[in-house]
Amino acid sequence: MTVTATGAPAASDIILSARDLVKSYGKTTALRGVSVDIRRGEILAIMGPSGSGKSTLLHALAGIELPDSGTVTYFGSAPADAEGQPRELTTLSDNDRTRLRREDFGFVFQFSQLVPELTALDNIAVPLLLGGTKKRAAYATAYRWLERVGLADHAKALPGEMSGGEAQRIAIARALCPHPSILFADEPTGSLDSLNSEYVMSGLVHLAREHAMTVVLVTHEPTIAAYADREIIVRDGILEA
Repeated sequence: MTVTATGAPAASDIILSARDLVKSYGKTTALRGVSVDIRRGEILAIMGPSGSGKSTLLHALAGIELPDSGTVTYFGSAPADAEGQPRELTTLSDNDRTRLRREDFGFVFQFSQLVPELTALDNIAVPLLLGGTKKRAAYATAYRWLERVGLADHAKALPGEMSGGEAQRIAIARALCPHPSILFADEPTGSLDSLNSEYVMSGLVHLAREHAMTVVLVTHEPTIAAYADREIIVRDGILEA
């Protein structure tokens, strides 16, 4: 990693940069001028108590929600993206933000959010098919990811037939199989017991590092944040120093 004279990461090391984010819901202010830079390939844990604004920050960084003010700039999977220019998420159209989330970002949430009518294999194949991958290639890739998360024997299982830990591992495979530049994980182990939490997190981190993906992880659990390279703490909508 290139470091400037001040010790800050060089611009080419930054994949996502937020500046002065403010977000309110009615009379409640969730973010109060938050700024953060996220480095390529790092695992960043966003910590804080319930209601602190940490999930709101993740949603703003991922372009799921727009801030009331401030900017979020995505610099692409390489120092210059495919179009040669950084992209400011808050100025993109809804369609362009949707395409960016589909093509460059991956998501894992507290509950797996698998499609209940689809098998494990189908669920993993969905983002590949939506991205234009041919059916045979999409399902071959999906099956390889089933193997990588240790659930090849669950290919035909429906989400309702899986444990919470198994469903979350399928959700991770679904998020990672298109090889996103950034994986956003919002309390990915929040519904799991400690043993399954450890298994899910160790697998997620291993696969993300293997594919040089950046991970932005929201958690309130110190044991989960310990998997990260760096932690930031949000409290009352402000980053603690």
